[in-house]
Amino acid sequence: MTATQYLRRPEGRIAYDVQGSGPLVICVPGMAELRQAYRLLVPRLLAAGFRVATMDIRGHGDSDATFTAYDDVALAGDLLALIDELDGPAVVVGNSMGAAAGVIAAAEAPAKVSGLALLGPFVRGPAGGAMQKLLIRALFLRPWGPAALLGYYPKWLPGTKPEGYEEHKRRVRDNLRRPGHWRAFVRTSRTSHEPARRRLADVTAPAVVVMGAADVDWADPGAEAEWIGGQLRAEVVMVPEVGHFPQAQAPDVVAAVVTRLVEQVGKA
Repeated sequence: MTATQYLRRPEGRIAYDVQGSGPLVICVPGMAELRQAYRLLVPRLLAAGFRVATMDIRGHGDSDATFTAYDDVALAGDLLALIDELDGPAVVVGNSMGAAAGVIAAAEAPAKVSGLALLGPFVRGPAGGAMQKLLIRALFLRPWGPAALLGYYPKWLPGTKPEGYEEHKRRVRDNLRRPGHWRAFVRTSRTSHEPARRRLADVTAPAVVVMGAADVDWADPGAEAEWIGGQLRAEVVMVPEVGHFPQAQAPDVVAAVVTRLVEQVGKA
């Protein structure tokens, strides 16, 4: 097992691990997820000859829940700090709100982010009215909030579950029980992706969008992927029968995409 390392930030620590050698790839999970969400992708990236880091976002996994901010902008700052810590630049692989953080980081510091692989990305707010947002917030209140989240969790991975699914789901459950982590999750769930949307036009790094065709977070996943691809002049890869976590349900596809991206960056 790879030893957990910690990046010290002004209000707490960000947990990460790193292994391998070669071009640096940093994998960033989204809300409610852990760095182990990349457990099936990392071995493939190591085999391709990359140095791979995975991080826990604020208030998740082994990262501290002592921060005052848990939004996309704060995560982007942590990502850029980790790139510096690991002597980047880096190709960033971001899932869900991790993709939003990648966009902000790439716009803020182009020299540090050499490429973006956006998986099931949230780089703008989803369609939905005020009532839907109110219902979501109600579900995330204690005491029924954690159970509601875990009940919804399988919908993010429709169809065939990936290797280690039950163990990983238990890990997600246990994370919510750690001191301060449920509160941190709720605060994370209230983040706005508008800062990422505003910075899309400022991104110059090569990018690719990987979207599961069965991603329940979007009424039309293909349309959302094409919109993001158009904003970033990015390649779009749609994966049939895959949900919100392509890195878990289609790791071979994602590994191939990241490999092409790293090669593209290397030739630039």
